[in-house]
Amino acid sequence: MGKPNRRVLPTIIGVSVVTTLAANITVLVVRGGDAPADSARGEQRARYVAASGSMSVSPSAVAPLGKRLTPHVLVAAPSTLPAGLVEKVRGAKGVKGVEVVDAVQGMVAGKQVGLMGVEPSTFRNYTPKPTAKSDALWRNVASGDVAISFTMGNDGGVELGSRIPVGGKREQTRLRVGAYATMGIGDVDAVISRDAARALGMPTGNAMLISVPKTEPKTFIKKLRKALPKGAKAVAVNPEIDFPQAGEIPDANGQVMTAKQVRTVIQAAYTRLGWPYVWGGESEAEGGYDCSGLMQYAFAKAGIHLPRVAADQARTGWVIPYSKAEPGDMLIWANDPTAPGYISHIALYLGKGKMIAAPRRGTVVQVQNVYTRNMRGAVRVSPKRVGSLHR
Repeated sequence: MGKPNRRVLPTIIGVSVVTTLAANITVLVVRGGDAPADSARGEQRARYVAASGSMSVSPSAVAPLGKRLTPHVLVAAPSTLPAGLVEKVRGAKGVKGVEVVDAVQGMVAGKQVGLMGVEPSTFRNYTPKPTAKSDALWRNVASGDVAISFTMGNDGGVELGSRIPVGGKREQTRLRVGAYATMGIGDVDAVISRDAARALGMPTGNAMLISVPKTEPKTFIKKLRKALPKGAKAVAVNPEIDFPQAGEIPDANGQVMTAKQVRTVIQAAYTRLGWPYVWGGESEAEGGYDCSGLMQYAFAKAGIHLPRVAADQARTGWVIPYSKAEPGDMLIWANDPTAPGYISHIALYLGKGKMIAAPRRGTVVQVQNVYTRNMRGAVRVSPKRVGSLHR
């Protein structure tokens, strides 16, 4: 991963607090397991739900799926959250559930990503339905495997069933990739059991997910911040994207890009043609770019410093219909079937049905015909809004 905009998750094994929740949400990919494959619908589901190989724990090691809850707020701190704070939050008005986890930015298969240590029996209730329902997935995690995101597996080239290094920059342990799985939390690309997390030296109970289904997360966070210990931060989990009504988009005063900025962004993107797709890539030093890394590079040349990942880049302006897109707008897609509102791919619109994109692993930055499957529209970037995200 790069350096996302909202910095929340502390770094693993005592290194300074350096990061956030932001990146690519993902999906489960099957290698056998508990998904039906006897119909077209079953085959589609089988692509996203399952786990890898045999498990070394009994079925009773993980509790059956309970009542599912949607996490709306994430709190993370450099060290263990006070027990009194956790209980206070549990009893707060509007709170339907609190799940305490271990959360850091760690090194997984050579990439710095959001990593969580969880209790499989209870954490599963806070994940998207296909993830939550997979008993095989959670038994694999309980047995000591790591579950990684679909983007990390598919685009990052990390194979299901392989053994990969997990830990800090200095201390790492090889764990088996037991599943590809979306956790429904931006920038969390890897999940292990709390036992595995403690063996790695991760902070214990330094984060919590909070479900407040009938309360605006921003309002809840504002009240919560007064009770947080020093160094702790709270953010909304995957905040909604603004979809303004027609006629609400300003046309000057820094609200939208100038013609010169548009030309600069497009010219910068063209200079990257032919560079390899590299998951997490955002510079020449990494040998290539992923979709959001390409956008970050191109817009930076025009003095517009976008957040690192597609889901956050989609919030840097106004989302408009593709039919109204203009050169310099970004096009966005939601390709995760378990999180249909989550933006997981992004490209730069050139006009006349063409775009520049870093499509996926095994390809290069290229000009493509625009396709509309899973598209969620275009983003008219606002330099003023981008600037406010960094304050």
